[in-house]
Formats: sequence, structure tokens, C-alpha cells
Amino acid sequence: MSAPCPVAIRVQTADFDLASEVAALTAGRTDIGAVATFSGLCRDEQGRLAALELEHYPGMAEEEMRRVAEQACARWPLMGLTAIHRSGRIPPGGNIVLVVAASAHRAAAFAAAEFMMDFLKTRAPFWKKEHGIDGSAGDWVEAKDADDRAAERWG
Repeated sequence: MSAPCPVAIRVQTADFDLASEVAALTAGRTDIGAVATFSGLCRDEQGRLAALELEHYPGMAEEEMRRVAEQACARWPLMGLTAIHRSGRIPPGGNIVLVVAASAHRAAAFAAAEFMMDFLKTRAPFWKKEHGIDGSAGDWVEAKDADDRAAERWG
């Protein structure tokens, strides 16, 4: 039987620190040989975006994130997985999402982090609305077909 894969899932308005999250996941673990991270940031959309507003379905978003993380843990030999998604108003350059996957070897860590992000983009109930520097509030951002295609490759 494989060792347990601790999963940490959070949706929060507060910013996060990548180095602190990696340190928390790997603390006291000398068996971890690879940590893969993905950090998603808010773009300024060629200078027209003042902020991105992120909303989620409380409870359901965390549950879906946990379900995807547990699927990753079942699929790869992970030693831990952290996923944090922010909500609220985020300015350009601000952190939106973080995935940290730990394993003995890099292939599993890379694959799990990519898997987690592909499914966060397509299955977790988060919505984005753009706010322009001109004070306008744009429409809610539509899902992208490319995100659906990326998730489909995992079978």
C-alpha cells in the first residue's frame, strides 16, 4: 500500500506565498525528491485591465478541488498536494491560483500539477469578471474550448 498523500485545499481572498506553501508541504520530509508548482497570475490584458473579480460557489468549489486532488493522488505516487484558489478582486500581477505537487520523482509531480490545473479550469465552480482601467465592468469571462481539450487528454 502506498503512503498517504496529504491534500491541502483552500479558497481564500488573502494572497499566498509560494515559498511558504512549498516549505509547509515539504517540512520534515527527506523522501521528497521533486516539487512542481504552478502559479497563475492576473494579466493586465495589454494595459486595459484594472482588476479581475473572482467568484466561487462556497463549499462546492472546495469539494471539487478536493475531488480532483484526490484523483491526482490516486493516479500518481504523490507525497502531498496543495491547491489554493483566490476569490475577490485581484489586480494585475496578483496571484490567482497555486498548485504544489510533491513526489519522489519529477514526472509524477509535473503531471499531477498539470492535471490539477486542467481540471480546476474546467470543473471547479469559479467565475471571472474583468474590470477595465476606464471604470467599466466587463462581462463574465467565458470558458475556453482549449481548456476543455486540455482536460480531455487525461481520459
